[in-house]
Amino acid sequence: MPGDASNTVRRTRRALILVENLSVPFDRRVWQECTTLRDAGWEVHVICPQGRKRDTEAEAVVEGVRIHRYPLRAATGGPAGYLREYGSALWHTARLARKVGPVHVVHACNPPDLLFLPALRLKRLGARFVFDQHDLVPELYLSRFDRGEDLLYRAVCALERLTYRAADVVLATNESYRDVAVRRGGKRPSDVFVVRSAPQTDRFQPVDPEPELKKGQPHLLCYLGVMGPQDGVDYALRALAKLRDEVGRTDWHAVFVGAGDAFDAMVELSRELGLADRVEFTGRIPDADLVRYLSTADVCLSPDPRNPLNDVSTMNKVLEYMAMGRPIVSFDLREARVSAGEAALYADANDESQFAALVAELLDDPEKRSRMGKIGQERVTGELSWSNSQRSLLAAYSAACRGSVPAAGDGPSAQGGAGSIE
Repeated sequence: MPGDASNTVRRTRRALILVENLSVPFDRRVWQECTTLRDAGWEVHVICPQGRKRDTEAEAVVEGVRIHRYPLRAATGGPAGYLREYGSALWHTARLARKVGPVHVVHACNPPDLLFLPALRLKRLGARFVFDQHDLVPELYLSRFDRGEDLLYRAVCALERLTYRAADVVLATNESYRDVAVRRGGKRPSDVFVVRSAPQTDRFQPVDPEPELKKGQPHLLCYLGVMGPQDGVDYALRALAKLRDEVGRTDWHAVFVGAGDAFDAMVELSRELGLADRVEFTGRIPDADLVRYLSTADVCLSPDPRNPLNDVSTMNKVLEYMAMGRPIVSFDLREARVSAGEAALYADANDESQFAALVAELLDDPEKRSRMGKIGQERVTGELSWSNSQRSLLAAYSAACRGSVPAAGDGPSAQGGAGSIE
């Protein structure tokens, strides 16, 4: 374990994880990877942006993981804002990577698909490159900016190809992403490993419901997650207006937990739809408060619309709802069905009226809600648990380091190929 004298000798392998879009350890997936590698004997360094309210220190050692953070102003507006953000992030990442020094593995988590640039320098010094593909950036571009396959789209496709070409091993968050890495990225199937995101079950432990959170109504609806242009909070709000106007249901209060680029616009939209008196926006809140809301919620909302990105992406909020034993209403997305199975009801793609009707169906059926919640909990503690992804992560590092440095783990935890967790 970290700090144990018996591990001091073993921890000669050094991994550097590069992250741009979230701070660490706030980025739950990256933090789970960090602690898995640490426990397998790696000395783990992370370069990431500083957070606004947490993860604010420039340097920190957290549970044995060394974190190097840089100031970063998040993009606003269109693509030009992202170019400014990414340019600043690349400069800081390269600067801090020189400070960290040589490593055995450089592990870059996208977006953006630009982190292969500092990774290439470390590769020239002997490091192996693990590409951790959190998002399909070409699909993200199409879904977020609605500009079609223009010059910038072709540019992000080219950057993705260069990243795949530079990578020794690719980590995919699900089988859809793995297929893209093989088909579009030209990677050998044996070099692509599915490492699914998984909720921290110790963080998501239900507590007794608190009826006062329902603001005097019989039912509480809950949304948890990022509020960006592609996350569907606007779809959820319009569906709630239809729940009131078309279905005739006013026996609910809704809470939206989280923040993001679209937060202010979503608050304004709720006012325009006449929902301000029954929809509450909390922003980001402490874990204890989050658990209180989810433990009280009758139905949880996953309103991500079908688009090129969402259809093939695994939504963290769906897994977190399942960990808390909550029934879910979602649009019918390919990977949403893979994750939630019978723990969710699925409205036709982007059909807000049907979404509202399914919410009403669950509000009327407490036994069905309970049954769906139990199915979800069983899935996240079984086939979707982080322990399965840990094995795949260590197998990926073994494959990346084969023939160069000793790889993490021994025995079955370091065996298997891309499909080992399915």
